[in-house]
Amino acid sequence: MNRINILIISLLIMNIFSCNLVKEKVDIIVLNTRVYTVDKNFTIAKSFAVKNGKFLDVGTDKEILNKYSAPIIYNAIGKTIYPGFIDGHCHFYNYGLGLQRNADLTGTKSFEEVLEIIKKFHKENPSEWITGRGWDQNDWENKEFPDKNELDKLFPNNPVFLTRVDGHAALVNIEALKRAGITGKTKVEGGAIKLKDGKPTGILIDNAIDLVKEIFPQPDKNEQINALIKAQDSCFAVGLTSIVDAYLDKEIVELIDSLHKCGDLKIRVYTMLSSTDENIEKFVKNGPYKTDRLTVRSVKLFADGALGSRGALLMEPYSDDPDNIGLLMESPDYYRNICEKALKYGYQVNTHAIGDSGVRFILNIYGEFLKDTNDLRWRIEHSQVVHPDDFKLFKKYSIIPSVQPTHATSDMYWAEDRLGEKRIKGAYAFKELLQQNGWIISGTDFPVEDINPLYTFYAAVARKDLKAYPENGFQMENALTREEALKSMTIWAAKGSFEENEKGSIEPGKNADFVVLDKDIMKIDENKIPDVKVVKTFVGGEEVYSSE
Repeated sequence: MNRINILIISLLIMNIFSCNLVKEKVDIIVLNTRVYTVDKNFTIAKSFAVKNGKFLDVGTDKEILNKYSAPIIYNAIGKTIYPGFIDGHCHFYNYGLGLQRNADLTGTKSFEEVLEIIKKFHKENPSEWITGRGWDQNDWENKEFPDKNELDKLFPNNPVFLTRVDGHAALVNIEALKRAGITGKTKVEGGAIKLKDGKPTGILIDNAIDLVKEIFPQPDKNEQINALIKAQDSCFAVGLTSIVDAYLDKEIVELIDSLHKCGDLKIRVYTMLSSTDENIEKFVKNGPYKTDRLTVRSVKLFADGALGSRGALLMEPYSDDPDNIGLLMESPDYYRNICEKALKYGYQVNTHAIGDSGVRFILNIYGEFLKDTNDLRWRIEHSQVVHPDDFKLFKKYSIIPSVQPTHATSDMYWAEDRLGEKRIKGAYAFKELLQQNGWIISGTDFPVEDINPLYTFYAAVARKDLKAYPENGFQMENALTREEALKSMTIWAAKGSFEENEKGSIEPGKNADFVVLDKDIMKIDENKIPDVKVVKTFVGGEEVYSSE
């Protein structure tokens, strides 16, 4: 610490003691920083005070120190502070579970590499079921789906289940197929079993995956708790203070609630319930459920699959698969039934829709219930490929797009092959989506993408991968400004969960959730953004992570 900083701290401490009797006592004072409050004026401050887990006051160092005293004074020494980052769409619980169960197949460059990882993983973690996640055939020289033949040879007696990076395709071996009762004649609505010469290749698409998932060994309570705690630790380390888990069942929601109440889980959670009858009866029909750290008031639906596995529903066939337009996951009446119940009981509907036909289908289904502009904040998750005629429907029905900017920079290498030169222009169109209602939600979709929200920010602004490719960005007409990107992962993400009055900005009365970064992402060269580090993370005024 240099002499100037020592002098500043000494003067501040003297000032505190000299006026201590007339000052209001608070829990923590943060000073000597650059605070992006993300309030309605996008005010930049220097200092703030926290009391009882809430921001009490925001201002200059002098203003705060003249009014308050605290047992903890954090001198940020010029570092920058932002509202706690919010991941607007992720799979928090499954991410944590995967850390314990799955071989990590992300970034593999060939199927041979996948096999080597699986062999090593099983040797080090022997178990009956062998599971892994993260392979992407689009990253391989041979971009065709793999088949099960090598897995059958390596693991004749162990069921193997390897999920593609997007979670919408999986490769299984013959033992897993046998246990699930899957043959070449098995039919499944809203899914596909890939065949060769009338026999399963081992590739399952969308709803077909559930046939194997249903016979998975279920985690016990200790494994579930560990999954949630591990996921929380990872979130805090990257500055996430709130997450939106995009598909949970009653059992895990109740476990999260109990862990919040006993203090083991501190991260704020907004849940999208899976649309099971049990969830409808337990939660939906009883109206929204809310505590200080848990909110349950939305239902998650799936319109279609993913672009990478060619399950996204398109209006015209895939450019690289002319016999395929993708698939619709459920019958139209199914979606209408859930929307009707959600509207009746005050629940938000959040639907996964990737392809232009899938997006149009959900826009029109929503329109049947929403009728006109409204403040129900029904969302389309991903909103990935939108027909030019359909953007206006987001505005007409006040439908909110929830996007994942790193999907654009992960898919940009092959997306045009799927969609063609004309249709790609309506894909990953964040700016045009933002313009419909004036706000947009962003997230990572982890573990599909990396958990780091700074990568989300970078992808939204620069439209480049982590190697700064392409040099001039991908379809830059749909890049967000830095202010828009920050809002999409703070105040707008909070608004997407009906929580903009309690979090998402650094303002008096709101939860004291904030993150300290070592550099200012609003000012540094854009290509340096991915290298920025989290110094500290606070939830409710409590330090939950520190790299110092």
